[in-house]
Amino acid sequence: MSDEPKERAELQSDVRKNPRRIAFITRRTSPQVRTQDDARVMTYPTALLKFIVVLQVAFLALVWWSLTVNAPLEGIADPMHTPNPAKAPWYFLGLQDLLHYFPPMVAGVLIPGLVVAALIVIPYFNINIEGRSIWAKPAHRPWVMAAVPLFTVLIFLLFAIPQFTHGDGALPAVDRFLDLFVPIVPTLLVGGALLLSSRYSPQSPKPFQRWLAGKPLSFWIMTWFMVELIVLTAVGTFFRGPGWSWVLPWRSY
Repeated sequence: MSDEPKERAELQSDVRKNPRRIAFITRRTSPQVRTQDDARVMTYPTALLKFIVVLQVAFLALVWWSLTVNAPLEGIADPMHTPNPAKAPWYFLGLQDLLHYFPPMVAGVLIPGLVVAALIVIPYFNINIEGRSIWAKPAHRPWVMAAVPLFTVLIFLLFAIPQFTHGDGALPAVDRFLDLFVPIVPTLLVGGALLLSSRYSPQSPKPFQRWLAGKPLSFWIMTWFMVELIVLTAVGTFFRGPGWSWVLPWRSY
């Protein structure tokens, strides 16, 4: 194999025959690059002052709320008398309501663990390493890519919930229907938005369509998890009564 370089520096007086150019860059000089600086916000004092103002406003709002509204505290706990229903704090009511549908290992460990693991692993996928839209690469039928996992989750919920729901045979037909309906609604909402985003392009002229089509896969998983958790928390807080049955929030039980 010859060690002769592929290109040579030659002296030519006729640039039309040999229009090559060689640039020698020394240590004290650098080539000029045309660029435009992005808008910057200084951390101190601009951003820090805004954070302090928001923190003070939130603190004053919480103090005012605690002084004007009585906390819904009950009597001293009695180990001989367990209240019905025995509800966890509001931030755990989503998981407690999920326990109504699945066994403890599935509702308390498997489902939250899979969601957290997916949110950790997905950003390292090659297809999503820059947080790009899931439709960034052209696909023959993009709606199929969204419909297949959506219908898989729906079929799992339709078959799994009636198998695990506590007291399924003792509950009225309306309660059984609502128990089946609650976990499916967030899946349909987020899945419908995902199917809708497959019709748009990240370069769409409309801001909402461009925003919807530019979301990565991790965004859709996190959105589904948060919507599901909010719905289950709201149901467990306002619509669960004795025996974890369905009640109207404006009626006492």
